[in-house]
Formats: sequence, structure tokens, C-alpha cells
Amino acid sequence: MTNVRAQIEQLCNRHTGLTEADIERIVNIAQSFEMSEVQDDVFIDVLSVVANEAIVVYHRRPTERQSLYLHSVTGEKALRENEPGVLRTLETGIMSQGLVANTQENHLVRQTVYPIKNQEGVIAVVIYEKDVSDNIQAHFKVTGTPYEDSEMSSMLTAMLRFKDSIINQLEDAVLVFDKHGFLKLKNKKADVYYRQLGYLEDIQGLHYDNLSLDQTMFSDVMGQHTVAPNCPLTTDVKAANRYYQVKRLFIEEQDLCVGVILHDVTEIKDKEAEIVSKSVAIREIHHRVKNNLQTVASLLRIQGRQCESPEAKKCLNDSVSRVLAIAATHELLSTEIDAQVDLLDVIRLIAANIQRCFVDCQAVDIQTVAAQSICLDSDRTVAIALIVSELLHNSYEHAFDDCSDGTIKVSAHLEGGLVTVEVADDGIGFAAEEGSHKSLGLSIVRSYVKEKLKGKLKIVSNSGGTTVTFTFKK
Repeated sequence: MTNVRAQIEQLCNRHTGLTEADIERIVNIAQSFEMSEVQDDVFIDVLSVVANEAIVVYHRRPTERQSLYLHSVTGEKALRENEPGVLRTLETGIMSQGLVANTQENHLVRQTVYPIKNQEGVIAVVIYEKDVSDNIQAHFKVTGTPYEDSEMSSMLTAMLRFKDSIINQLEDAVLVFDKHGFLKLKNKKADVYYRQLGYLEDIQGLHYDNLSLDQTMFSDVMGQHTVAPNCPLTTDVKAANRYYQVKRLFIEEQDLCVGVILHDVTEIKDKEAEIVSKSVAIREIHHRVKNNLQTVASLLRIQGRQCESPEAKKCLNDSVSRVLAIAATHELLSTEIDAQVDLLDVIRLIAANIQRCFVDCQAVDIQTVAAQSICLDSDRTVAIALIVSELLHNSYEHAFDDCSDGTIKVSAHLEGGLVTVEVADDGIGFAAEEGSHKSLGLSIVRSYVKEKLKGKLKIVSNSGGTTVTFTFKK
């Protein structure tokens, strides 16, 4: 008993994430087998957390007759391609009865597999094995059509033969069960799918409960048929590292009852996972770019504080604002699932950065307004961030004498497929035509509106203030 406990605990701790309570339950079941007589080879398998395989943690040999095994297989792997019932029950929690398996010693057996569950799901399985290799080999050598069945009516046989040429052209697996739950009709794709799932014998004639890939049993399906006879059941399931969409239909034909269509959506799921992975990577890149730009801004600030020339200090401070404007966009992009950013969020973040740069101008108020959400791609968002930053910077520096009271209003709206952004202040104004060509900031604005946004820029300035408007196609 001590050896059994130590062996199970060691293997479970090495290969699984089971709790002490779960392992203790497995040990108790194993000890009950040790104290009782068994007629067959009995095993307990657990699912490995690091691979798509089961691990044998316990083996009890028959009490009175010879075991099917020459050596102990405790600690060895149970693979899907050899023991489909084991992996199926571990994944679905449904008993597998009489499925063919190929043992670790290359011996054909039939397995009956029962789940061991806790409140959250399956933690292990108990397996009973019978040696029926001679019968199985004979079954494999049988020739004839898959529809030969003494219980099947001649009408049904003729119908299935007629349908055979059609359903074998389908890319989805088709399985049709009779009213008792036994498989009566399948196409070639069904054979392909179930071979991939590790089934070693022809699935024709197997019961629904042995073929179900999700947690439904035939009784559940028939119960649904009673409640909603005209409502197909569709579920998604993962098996053998592949994803399937399972659709169950109710059939009103002689001897037939339930049809199942398996659609392999693995490629779609893999693409979705790839997109999510790339999205996470892109967001991480934006986050790192933002951090690097903020580091650059910090270095420029340090250099500006050490600079004695007022002109050089101003140039460095202007550069800090521009770097932070680009960093602000990357900060937003690092939090978005898709590469789209709300324009109002960008404007608000730029405004906050500018206010931090002009801490001595507390009397100047920035207002941001947007009638609706306007989401844009990352490239144009960076351009807009830099444009708005330049315009706000100019208003702070030139519109208000000695940072006196003033208001800057930034608004954005979408109409007729065109986005219009307006930055207006109530400052002293300037000679727009003359000043716009001398200012580096306005030169950047003109260039970005034209080259990056493919838009139109308009500047109006007088003694009542300055309004800069740029429009571009969404």
C-alpha cells in the first residue's frame, strides 16, 4: 500500500497540477483495487499538463488469471493514437466503452474507461482492459460495404447507397445514428477525422456515446429533440489539438434519428490565435516605444536645464513637446486591442502633456470637444498628435501675453466621411501669412497635413484670436 501511494503521488506531482485532495482520491481508489479481486488488468491514468498524453499512475493485474502485460507500464505514456478512449474520457468526462486500444506492449485490447471527477471536472480515469485481439483482427479483415447490417431495412440500405456518392464529396464529416444511438451512416471524411483522433477500428456501428467529442451523450441529444425538435444543436470542441464545430440535426426518416456534422475549424482558430498573438506583440512594441520616447524627452529636459542659451533652451523644450506628442499616441496604442485609437483620447492626452510643459500658465484653459467617437489608424493618429501638439504649443507661447487668462478649444467632428479638427484660441492673433512660413512649428503642421493626412489646412487669425482647421478623409 505504501509503495502504491508513493508511486501515485510522485507521478501526479511530476506530470500534473492536481491538488493534494485530488491525488488522495486517486490513491484511495487504487487502494480499494488492491484490497479487492479483479478479473481484468485495471489502470488509473492522469492527463499530463505538459503534453497531449496520459500517464499511467497505477496498474492492478488480474487476481486469478494471467495479466496481458509482461512488464509494469506504470509511469509510461498513453498516447491518443494508441488509446483514443483514455484521452477522450479525460477530455470530455464521458465513459468510453469497448474502444480498441494498442497497448504499450503492442497488444490489441478493448478498453472501458470511466472518469474520476472532482467538482471542477475530470482528474483521472479508471481503465479495464480485455484481450480480444483475435476478434479485432478478424473484424479488420472483413470486406464489404459499410452498410451491411442484418437489422437494416432494404429501403434504408438503398437510400444510403444512393447518398454515399454525395456525402463522400463533402469536406465535413457526416455521421448518422439510429434511434438507439448506433452509427448507421458515415462518409469518408468521418473516417479521416476519427483516425486523426486515434480510433483504431472502423467506427461503423459504434454507439454515439463512444464517438461524442464534447460532453453530450445520446440521452442528452434525445432530450433536446423532445424539447426543441426543429432546433439544431451546435457546439465547438477541441480534440487532439484540433478544433471542430459540431452540429447535430434531427432526422425524420426510417430507422434514422440523429445526424452529426463535424466541421474542422482548426485553421480558423489558429489564425485567430496568431492574430491575437501579433496584436499582443504590437501592443508591447508600442509600450516600449513610448517608454523609449519618454526617456529621450527626459534627456532633452536635462540638457535644456543645463543650457545657458535661451534660444537653445527653447529649441530643446520644443523638441520635448514633439517627442511627448508621439509618445502619447504610442501609449494609447499600447492599450488598444486593435490598431485603432479614438481621436478625442489622443487630443486629451496631448493637452495634458502640453499643460505639464507650461506649468507657469495655469490661467490658460484647454477645452476638448468631440461630437462622436472617431477612431483612426496608428499612422494618422501619430501625425494628428504631432499637429495638435504644435498648435497648442504655439497658442501657449504666442497667443497670451505673459500667460494671462485665455482659452484654447480643440474640437473634432466627422461629417460626410471627412474628419475636421479645429484648434482655436482667444489670444492676440498674428499675421497668418507671414508668421506661418517663418515658424518651424507651423511648417511641420503644413507638411503633416499635406503629406501624412492628404488633407487641407486653413489658418484664420485676427485680434480676436487664431483658428487653425485641418480636414482629411477618414
